[in-house]
Amino acid sequence: MAYGCQSMAGKIESILIKHPRDAFISQEHLEQHWKAYNYVSCPDYEKAIEEYKAFEAIIKGHIPNVHYLPRHSEVGLDSIYTHDAVKITKKGAILLKPGKALRQGEPAADKEYLNELGIPFLGEITGKGRVEGGDIVWIDERTLAVGRGYRTNDEGIRQLREIVSGLVDEFIVVPLPHGNGPDECLHLMSIISLVDNDLAVVYSEYMPVSFREWLIDRGIKFIEVPKEEYDHLGSNVLALAPRKCLILQGNPKTKVMLESAGAVVFEYPGDEISFKGTGGPTCLTCPIVRI
Repeated sequence: MAYGCQSMAGKIESILIKHPRDAFISQEHLEQHWKAYNYVSCPDYEKAIEEYKAFEAIIKGHIPNVHYLPRHSEVGLDSIYTHDAVKITKKGAILLKPGKALRQGEPAADKEYLNELGIPFLGEITGKGRVEGGDIVWIDERTLAVGRGYRTNDEGIRQLREIVSGLVDEFIVVPLPHGNGPDECLHLMSIISLVDNDLAVVYSEYMPVSFREWLIDRGIKFIEVPKEEYDHLGSNVLALAPRKCLILQGNPKTKVMLESAGAVVFEYPGDEISFKGTGGPTCLTCPIVRI
């Protein structure tokens, strides 16, 4: 099977997602577990299924190969956010180790399915290391930025640097802010989404000055998300292909700015599958192949 994804904006040819029926399970299951997972409120299971139909239709309309993670007894609600437990590189998969304790069964579950697909493994974060996929951003095929925050620690970054040493020329560590504290899901990808090689959707209030200047020096232009839309996951934008974007419905200013920059924008309703679990379209997807 083809694999390799060292870009955030290249055309997605193959992707890994997980249906809410296999992550959320049932309304009863949601009611039992949403507080432990620190959701904004309890998702409505039936509405989540309907929202996912709209999301899934866009994904299938633009990506030829869609793979589904199956239900697994060792993972929970957050496994719907397939981006965080594994990264697929041109030399194979890297199994990560989420900083959120309730998610630490996900990499092993993902490994079982990736074995079925025939994708080899490049490495694994182990021991006291912690790395979540939302903190890993490919600036280009040979440049990797990694957020150091509450979900990704120094030991995890040290291990990741070793694993990708043959793949990258530049490895940037980006310190993340405290934000609303350690229980909030604040990733590097919460504050930057590349939608083309020279265009990024950003929330500059949380962006370190050194990283912001470094991006500008590389010729990357910014679409600045307003505060109210950042709070509604407006900075979480999935590039289906260069300047072809998927965003959470309810971020009109971000949509207009993207379209003014020449992007085609698709929207999906996601109060249940995205907003309540603070996981936007990038979080719901793990690209396997980008070209």
